[in-house]
Amino acid sequence: MQKRELGNSGLGVSPIGFGCMGLSQAYGPAMEKERASALLEAAVERGVTFFDTAEAYGPFENEELVGEALAPHREAVVIATKFGFDILPDGHRSMGLNSKPEHIKQVAEASLKRLNTDVIDLFYQHRVDPQVSIEEVAGAVSELIQAGKVKHFGLSEAGAKTIRRAHVVQPVTAVQSEYSLWTRDVEHHDVLAVCEELRIGFVPWGPLGSGFLTGKIDATTQFDPTDFRNFGPRFTPEARAANQAVVELLKSIAERKDGTPAQVALAWLLAQKPWIVPIPGTTKLYRLEENLGAVDLQLSPDDLRDIDTAVSKIEIQGLRLPEFVLKMSES
Repeated sequence: MQKRELGNSGLGVSPIGFGCMGLSQAYGPAMEKERASALLEAAVERGVTFFDTAEAYGPFENEELVGEALAPHREAVVIATKFGFDILPDGHRSMGLNSKPEHIKQVAEASLKRLNTDVIDLFYQHRVDPQVSIEEVAGAVSELIQAGKVKHFGLSEAGAKTIRRAHVVQPVTAVQSEYSLWTRDVEHHDVLAVCEELRIGFVPWGPLGSGFLTGKIDATTQFDPTDFRNFGPRFTPEARAANQAVVELLKSIAERKDGTPAQVALAWLLAQKPWIVPIPGTTKLYRLEENLGAVDLQLSPDDLRDIDTAVSKIEIQGLRLPEFVLKMSES
């Protein structure tokens, strides 16, 4: 696969990355380690060079999994991880945030060990901490970069003003926020506009709407008791029924393009800007291959106009995340 550059940072990655969170949590029980490692190996074999994890996933377990599985390919891949939640070394976590400079540096050291690496390629602030100025945060990461422990600085779910302020202190390589055909807040809150202006890459998480845009979920779908979608406002049976209109649109386009709804959803994101790199996650090899097939699905300007026109007429039901989670997001 041809690479995409995240902004003007010089950081080149595969046009579709791999979101690793679901291997350890959120969508049901953690995947068995050997199978998860094999899937990450398969991703590398198929050209994926961009892998996204975080200390919060597990916590810690996902970083350890990614570090071990990707160790044989370390020089060929880009690993992104995150700091910012209040997690103690024993894994105990509050519901709060912690981006104090000393904590950021502690997290960096711990993540380096778990990832079995000498340097973190891309270090995101997972959520903006209102108790710590973004200038302090950027300054702390800048010091880690100067020390050779981090290569690039990123922000997750940050607002346009925060991105600007951080960028003055330490250039931001990438911003990661939820973005898909049914979650387009970053278009309306100037986040994408600021990224384009400052030449910052953008990494959509949840590019397939937590699986909904694949067309494999409907109002009758039953989730594992530990699946976070049981608590998602968009995943109530009523909301799923109402939001099927988006899926039907994707299905109709997929039929014309000889693709799948998931491929259309990812191809739409890829067509928005050349510095956008979505990171869908999966626990299945055939889904991995399906996702990567989106790179070859071409949407014409007419296709994109038709999609935007159709989506603008659909009123998405339900908040994208529970309210208490959204309170930690600026974007």
